[in-house]
Amino acid sequence: MKKIIIPVLVAAVLWFVMFSPWTRAHVNFWLTMGFAAVSLILMTAFLSDNFRNQFSFSGKDIFIGLASAAILYFVFILGNFFSSLLFDFSREQVGSIYKMKEGANPLFLSILLVVLVGPAEEIFWRGFVQRTLISKFGEWTALIATTLIYSLVHIWSFNFMLIMAAMVCGAFWGLLYKYNKNLVTLIVSHAVWDVSVFILFPVL
Repeated sequence: MKKIIIPVLVAAVLWFVMFSPWTRAHVNFWLTMGFAAVSLILMTAFLSDNFRNQFSFSGKDIFIGLASAAILYFVFILGNFFSSLLFDFSREQVGSIYKMKEGANPLFLSILLVVLVGPAEEIFWRGFVQRTLISKFGEWTALIATTLIYSLVHIWSFNFMLIMAAMVCGAFWGLLYKYNKNLVTLIVSHAVWDVSVFILFPVL
C-alpha cells in the first residue's frame, strides 16, 4: 500500500489545485492539467514494475477502445437527460464544466486531451493504481477502490455532476481494464471520449 499512497496523495493535491475554489482562480487550469498529466506518467514510470508490458497494438484492442468510447458517450447523453429531470442544478453544474474551455483553442485542447491527459490518466489510475491494488486485494476490490479514489480527487470542485461523471468513467474504464489489460485500449477509449464529449459533441 505504501507504494501507491504517496502518488495518490500527489494526484489529490494536483486535483485540489486545479478544482478547488481557493486555488483555481490563481492557476491556469490547462497548464496545471498538463503538469499533472506529466507527473502521473513520471510517477508510474518510476514506481511501477514493467508497466510497459501493458501496451499492445492490435486491431481488436483499438476497435474495443473506439467502441467503448462511443458507448460511454451515449451513456452520458442518457445521463445528462435524466439528471436534468431529477436535479434542478444539473444543467448549471454541467455548464460550469464546459466553461473551463472558454478562451482556449479547441485544437490545442484536443491535442492535449489525446496526447497527454487521456494517456496519463489511464497509465496512472488503471495501469498503476488499479493494477497495484489487484495484486494486493483482487480484481473487484481493486476496481471499486480505484473508482472511489478517482471520484474523490474531484471532490474539491464541489460539483456533484463532475464527481458523478468521474465515478461513472472510473467504473467504466475500471471494468474495461479488468477484462482487457491493454492500456492502448484504455487510452484510445479515454482520449476519444474526452474529445467527443468536451470538444466535438458537447452533451449540454
